[in-house]
Amino acid sequence: MKTAKIRKESLKAVFEVLGEQYRIIGPRVVNGTVVLSDISFGDIPAGCRDRQSAGSYRLEEQRVEGVFTFTPGPDSFKKFLHPSSEKLFAFRKTAKSVGVKSDAKEEKPMAFVGVRACDLAALKLLDKVFLEGPVREGGYELRRKDLFIVAVNCLHPGENCFCDSMGTGPEAKDGFDLAITEIPGSFLIETGSAEGEKALEKLPHEKTQDADLDEKWSGISRCREMIKKTMKISDLPGIIYRNMEHPRWTEIATKDLECGNCTMVCPTCFCNSSYDTLSTSAIIGNFREFSGLRKRTWDSCFSKNFARVHGGNFRPTRRARYRHWMTHKLAYWIDQFGRPGCVGCGRCITWCPVGIDITHELEELRRVR
Repeated sequence: MKTAKIRKESLKAVFEVLGEQYRIIGPRVVNGTVVLSDISFGDIPAGCRDRQSAGSYRLEEQRVEGVFTFTPGPDSFKKFLHPSSEKLFAFRKTAKSVGVKSDAKEEKPMAFVGVRACDLAALKLLDKVFLEGPVREGGYELRRKDLFIVAVNCLHPGENCFCDSMGTGPEAKDGFDLAITEIPGSFLIETGSAEGEKALEKLPHEKTQDADLDEKWSGISRCREMIKKTMKISDLPGIIYRNMEHPRWTEIATKDLECGNCTMVCPTCFCNSSYDTLSTSAIIGNFREFSGLRKRTWDSCFSKNFARVHGGNFRPTRRARYRHWMTHKLAYWIDQFGRPGCVGCGRCITWCPVGIDITHELEELRRVR
């Protein structure tokens, strides 16, 4: 790992260097919300501050000094690697043959800019899901293989963040090509890969001083102190499994709208459904030729139909569906992947219309009734 420093006015050079080879994805403001999309340097919402609470998000009108002063909005980088809607393959059946053609295409590699530590942790979990199982997911693998990541050490946590207690932030420790820390008048840049080192060499940089590193650690320490929410995970997954019939599940169900917002904004949720669309092209004798597409879209375990199978629905109640979501995040993931499926980003709390707070609900399960 190499460490260097660039002046704040040189941040534009990062975009110029990456733009030669990559499609740059990062934060911008759309309709009063920080979202992720294709961006240029001028799109970064420098100086923006947002206020988040349970079921509430507001972007402040008055700007403050700094660049990465905002916290993540409803988007996560998941949607660029695992799109919300995707054509998987086309197929055609004739009287003599069956043909299948993949819809995966070589695209310009992407560079993610402004990735916080919690989202880095989420990308690692998605890698386990899509790349480390018995079958590698082709579209995800194609988009992931040449991905360039510019992480940002978080200095301004949101009111719903709890990454520190999950061990996923606020410091970006690995999984990036470049990591940026904002210090007075400059950015501290650390490399995390050979590609990152190549990019750094193209930037107008200078050596770091001990005072620069002290500024980094002071900023991260202040950020930790500002994080108010916590989640106790030392007794997971046992606390979940011992309370599968806890009355709190029923209480949550009376409040929950089963809208699926939490699963849509979650950077690790990956539930999906696939559909075939068919078209008849010809009728030859008694045989009907047809062709079609298989399409995959995001789905949610809060959907009534998601657990519907031949013969019935194995999660027929709202209580069962919420319990499954929370159990998956905080128990099944640990059994399968060795760590919770929650990274402490707090999006599910902010974007829940009725303000359900997963940290609070876990504490409620610890209460003996």
